[in-house]
Amino acid sequence: MENLPTTRSDPGNSGVSSVTLRVNGVDHRIRIDNRTSLLDALRERLGLTGSKKGCDHGQCGACTVLLDGRRVNSCLIFAVTLDEREIRTIEGIADDDSLHPLQQAFLDNDGLQCGYCTSGQICSAVGALAEADRGWPSYVTEDVTEGIASSAALSRAEVSERMSGNLCRCGAYVGIVDAVLQAADTHSDQGRQK
Repeated sequence: MENLPTTRSDPGNSGVSSVTLRVNGVDHRIRIDNRTSLLDALRERLGLTGSKKGCDHGQCGACTVLLDGRRVNSCLIFAVTLDEREIRTIEGIADDDSLHPLQQAFLDNDGLQCGYCTSGQICSAVGALAEADRGWPSYVTEDVTEGIASSAALSRAEVSERMSGNLCRCGAYVGIVDAVLQAADTHSDQGRQK
C-alpha cells in the first residue's frame, strides 16, 4: 500500500484527478484533467505566468522549471505525475526580496532583450550550475571521467553547451553566457566566504 501513488482519479469523472503540486514551497491541491501539462497547470490554474509557452514541444526551453532541483521542460510533463514533488519556477528562484545572483547577472550582462525566454534561461542556468557543482560532465567537457571541479571551472564552451536547450530568438547568447559565468563566479565566491 505504501507504494501506491497519491494522485487520485475522480471515479465520477474519469480523466480528472486531484493532485498536490508543491510549487515554490507552497502546496496547491487542485483537480485537473489528466492530460494537463505542468506548464498549463502553473499558468492557468495557479496564475504563475513566469514560465512561457514557446513551442509546446520541448524544443525552445522557454518553459524550463526546476523539478526536485533538476531542470525540465514543463510543457512535456503531465502535472498529475508530480504529486508532492518539489517544483521551483522563476517566481520562486530568489530566496528573499533581493534578486537571485543569476537574475542580477542577466541584468548586469544584458542577458536579455525582449525577455520572453529569460525565465526559462534563468531556471535552466540554475540547474546547469547545480549540475556543474555535482561534477557532471557535458558534451564538451575535456575529460568526462573527471567531470568538472565546480561551476567556477566552467568555460564559455561549457556554458554554451549546458544552455543549448534554451533558445533566444533575439540572439542575446553572448550576454547569457556572460551572465552565467558571472553567477558561477559569485556562487564560488560565496562558497569560499562560508
